[in-house]
Amino acid sequence: MIIAFLRKHPSRSSSSESGIHERSSPREESGRFHKSSITRLLACLVTALTVTAGLVVVHTPAASAADITTDLGITGGGDVVAGGGRAFIAGDDQLLVVNANGTFNTAVGGLSARSLAITPDGTRLYAAIRDPNEIMELDTATLDTTREISLAEYPCPTNLALSGRWLWVGYGCDQWDGGVVGIDLSSGYRSRLIRVAATYASPKVAAAGNTLVVGDSGLSPASLRVYDVNTLRATLRGIIDGHDYHTGFLGDLAITPDGSTIIAAFPDSDEYFAWDTTSLQKVRAYGPDPDSGSYLPVVAVSADGTHVAAGRGTKSGLGVTLYDSATAAPVYSGALTDHGGLMDLRSLTFSNDDLFAVWRDLDSDHLHLWRLETGTLPESTLTLTAPSTGTGTGADVLTLTGRLTLPDGSAPGEQPLSVTRYVNDSAALTREVTTAEDGTFTFADRPRSAGVIRYDVIWNGSPTVHWSTASATVTLVKAVSSITLSGPETGIVGTQLKFSGVLSQGGQPVGSTTKLRVLREVTNSSGTVVTVLPSVSAIIFDGRFRFMDTPTEAGEYSYRVEFDGDRASLPTTATFDMTVEEAPQE
Repeated sequence: MIIAFLRKHPSRSSSSESGIHERSSPREESGRFHKSSITRLLACLVTALTVTAGLVVVHTPAASAADITTDLGITGGGDVVAGGGRAFIAGDDQLLVVNANGTFNTAVGGLSARSLAITPDGTRLYAAIRDPNEIMELDTATLDTTREISLAEYPCPTNLALSGRWLWVGYGCDQWDGGVVGIDLSSGYRSRLIRVAATYASPKVAAAGNTLVVGDSGLSPASLRVYDVNTLRATLRGIIDGHDYHTGFLGDLAITPDGSTIIAAFPDSDEYFAWDTTSLQKVRAYGPDPDSGSYLPVVAVSADGTHVAAGRGTKSGLGVTLYDSATAAPVYSGALTDHGGLMDLRSLTFSNDDLFAVWRDLDSDHLHLWRLETGTLPESTLTLTAPSTGTGTGADVLTLTGRLTLPDGSAPGEQPLSVTRYVNDSAALTREVTTAEDGTFTFADRPRSAGVIRYDVIWNGSPTVHWSTASATVTLVKAVSSITLSGPETGIVGTQLKFSGVLSQGGQPVGSTTKLRVLREVTNSSGTVVTVLPSVSAIIFDGRFRFMDTPTEAGEYSYRVEFDGDRASLPTTATFDMTVEEAPQE
């Protein structure tokens, strides 16, 4: 289920700080449902039509990532960031949210972001919105908007970098109108702004500690400007001149968390260059890439600074190499090939020790999400056991059990798990359960449907332990249904009659969304007439229903209630016979 949120725009309030305007308006949920073509990603799919009891799914690193990519169903956007156990993808007019294992979580409609930034603790997300020109701050737990900061004087915010209290924005719509502004996020409603530089076009930005790096995005060779940042201003530390290194156009820019090293990708180069931010001297190169036909569009640095992820495009597909940041030694390589068309790598980010990449299929023009498992986190294990129901029915309550086990066998404590029920391969319900301290869990569910019922349980992992998933299936048949019907034994013409009944499935009272049909048959000296009365509904929680009728003639009456059956149970019928007499003469 994808929840669409509509944006509420109260009147703007002005600030004297450099033309910044800010408003605070929680995002309101509209109640509409927004469809998405996102395909679920799971490590294993269980297709057996019988109960799979005690199934264990343990995820291991894949040599090829071709089986863990999915069409996002969007053509615009593409920036991706991760934090707090989820990843966020900017696309078209919505923000897509996935779990750490790549499975779909939700989406926020009405939000067309060009760039994203997330706080280290994953609690706040920042989105650059080009129309209108503003920065939007969201609470990642609720996906509500907590702040909207207007950049009316700095149009087309395109690139974001977050460091401490400062959010740096590379802006610019056309040639020679670009620049960088910094927003002091700690100043609350009246955010303070620093204008840093003017550039040819919307520049790339990277920031960590007291260091800000600004890279020309529309000039070749591209130069990098390095700034010292304090609470009052940004001061130019020096320039890394692209002419000195024959850099060409700038593809992407990253910085180590301590602010000591810049890493840049240049599409025309076969290496990723790294410079010391103090001496402004080149200190190493990552690569060269072994494929002479590669272009190098994206680069990212892990949160602890120990690894550099470098993305490349080749004649045959896409590739990502993970390097030791200090030694430049490659420690992991993943490839994505044989997708039937050219591919354009758009963005790359770390999710703990794994990676998310967004790429475009140039044949279909669709963006795809690629999750790469680097294998650097120890594996957890998740088990799930479904009941051996045998002749179970869609009206039964199923009880499932399982356990989460950490690599070292220690108790995981209370951990949230996401459970999705699938009925004949269609998602019907997603809920959350919590493990006990020892990792065990139990949950009950009434599918209210016959067929193949599959339950998928996912643990999103932690910064030190890899996520895991497990599945179990059970096949249910339709339950035998019945109706009890009661009413008066006799009636008088012109006097209202009241009837009541209960619909049961599998011997248990239960409601249904299927209407109950009511027919009245009257037999007297004039013959037999059958009339269809207004249909009634069985109350969902206990199956009770009521209806009324006012006879207009005497005779033998037979009321029949018919249930056509539903996804959980078979059809059934009940009748109630009575006599209606003429009203006594006064």
